[in-house]
Amino acid sequence: MSAILSTARRYCDHLHGDPADHLSLTYEDRFLRRKVLTCESGRQILVDLSQTTSLDHGGALVLEDGEQVEIQAAPETLLEITAPDLPRIAWHVGNRHTPCQIEPTRLLIQDDHVIRDMLIKIGAEVRTVREPFTPEGGAYGHGRTHGHAH
Repeated sequence: MSAILSTARRYCDHLHGDPADHLSLTYEDRFLRRKVLTCESGRQILVDLSQTTSLDHGGALVLEDGEQVEIQAAPETLLEITAPDLPRIAWHVGNRHTPCQIEPTRLLIQDDHVIRDMLIKIGAEVRTVREPFTPEGGAYGHGRTHGHAH
C-alpha cells in the first residue's frame, strides 16, 4: 500500500465513533507537536498541533477530512515494582518526579538503573517487563508531570 500523507491539526482525548486507523506510540513518542508518523496501515500523517501535547492511550488525532486516528500505548521496556509496603515505595518514586503507572499490586516506571538501585535498597522487588505504559497525569490536570516552578 502506498503512503498517503494526511494532516492532523487537532487532538481529542477520546474517540467519537470508529477510528480510520491506529498509531501505536511509546510514552515518549506520545509527547509531540509536529512530526510525520506512520499508522498501522502504512498511511503517513503529519501531526501539526498548535502546541506540544501529551497524547493519551485511547485518544484520537483528528485529520483535516474529519477521520480519526486512534492513539494506542505501544509496549516498551519498563520496571515493574512490587513491595509489601507499596504506598511507601510509591512515595519514593513520586518524590523523584518519575512518571508512574499505579496499579493495586504494582507500579510501572520507565527503565532507569539509578531508580532501580534506589528501589532495591529500600526493599522493593524490581523486574523488567515489556508492556504499554500509561502513567498517571499531573496533579493539576491532565498531561505530563514535568518540572515545576517555585
